[in-house]
Amino acid sequence: MKIAIANDHAGYELKVAVTKHLQGLGHEVEDLGSHGTEPVDYPPYCAACARRVVGGSAEVGIVIGGSGQGEQISANKVHGTRAALCHDEYTARLARQHNDANVLAMGARILATELAFDVVDVFLTTAFQGGRHQARIDEVREIELEEARKWAAAQESGAR
Repeated sequence: MKIAIANDHAGYELKVAVTKHLQGLGHEVEDLGSHGTEPVDYPPYCAACARRVVGGSAEVGIVIGGSGQGEQISANKVHGTRAALCHDEYTARLARQHNDANVLAMGARILATELAFDVVDVFLTTAFQGGRHQARIDEVREIELEEARKWAAAQESGAR
């Protein structure tokens, strides 16, 4: 599986460990940075990861920060992204089964390395259940499109 991964400075060490874990399982990992523990702003890294997933050059994305909250929010700004913040196997399983999450967000200050591996493994091996959940995914997509149309209309009317 092709996986895009990104992080901020707080998530760097966990990202390195998760990348090695994934490669050990035979996955191809595209590391989008950051590449150290020097403070950085996470939004561009998370957006780049989400764009890889939505654009089809990665099947799944993983974003890692201190808490994972800002990383999840940033990834979700990319249309078509369904990033889920997961702190255990249960939330990872439900994120995939019910929400067809395509980006996993994790907090390096929340999860121990071994638990992070378990969360990643569950996220990657759990299938979307579809059925009643698909209607909700479609509703989320429609909200996303509606908001994009409103934003575009506001930009157009402001440009005149």
